[in-house]
Amino acid sequence: MQTIFEELGKIGIIPVVKIDDAEKAVPLAKALAAGGIPCAEITFRTAAGEETIRRIHAEVPEVLLGAGTVLNTDQVDRAIQAGAQFIVSPGFNPKVVAHCIKKRIPIVPGCSNPSAIEQALEFGLGVIKFFPAEQSGGLEYIKAIAAPYSQLKFMPTGGINQHNIVKYIGYDRIIACGGSWMVGPDLINAGDFETITRLCKEAVQIILGFSVAHLGINAKNAEEALGAANLFGALFGFSLKDSNSSIFSSDNIEIMKNPGFGANGHIGIGTNSLPRALSWLERQGIRFNRDSVKTNDKGNLMVIYLEDEIAGFAVHLVQK
Repeated sequence: MQTIFEELGKIGIIPVVKIDDAEKAVPLAKALAAGGIPCAEITFRTAAGEETIRRIHAEVPEVLLGAGTVLNTDQVDRAIQAGAQFIVSPGFNPKVVAHCIKKRIPIVPGCSNPSAIEQALEFGLGVIKFFPAEQSGGLEYIKAIAAPYSQLKFMPTGGINQHNIVKYIGYDRIIACGGSWMVGPDLINAGDFETITRLCKEAVQIILGFSVAHLGINAKNAEEALGAANLFGALFGFSLKDSNSSIFSSDNIEIMKNPGFGANGHIGIGTNSLPRALSWLERQGIRFNRDSVKTNDKGNLMVIYLEDEIAGFAVHLVQK
């Protein structure tokens, strides 16, 4: 069960899909995968939900599938038979939760207050859906109720969109967020899968938040590094910050006292979530130098280099 949540956490966003025509299931799933979001919560709010799950499971197996708006045990069984890999319910229904546990399928019940959370904990659950997220108090409320339950993780859904998802996803107690703006019913009904793919790609970039963090320049030795740093300072008024291995001229130019990674130096690319960025790039076929990993005192990944250089520069990801 934990593997499902780990995979959802690597993606960071779960498209919540309300679909009326199962004929559109497969092209929709392919559009999601092409957009970099290979998962979906297919709601049982329409008659096409079950068949949509069945068709995607059969024809686009790389898409991680959940059944949403599951209200009773019969829907659980139908979802499992169709190929759902996890179940999501809007509220906490003890019968549904117990049935999912018996069937050994992950269940994410909706909980928006401490009483419901404690029921979930009684069943041994470690992940809950916080719904409706924005209407129930948003991120600040999640942080407030999370405090007493240190092992609990959240999957907020409801009112989350491209404008506010970054603040949610930046909180380390949130595995992923449910959102529907990239899979609106109008887009699905119109068969506008190109727009769905584009919106998915935009959502991925919003979550990852890639930006240039700094440029690293290889100097031959400490003396040359200091000379270059002083020149940057004299020309542009940049302040210097010295360390054992390099000198920073401003926050964005790092001059190495001895040649480091890269023929010419390195480029640091900042990201909102290094684990998600790593997973996303690996899905694109990018390879990483595992010997370059740096972690903080909590063991969290902070730096990792790509295996290949770009124009003579090594490239590494860095957690913002």
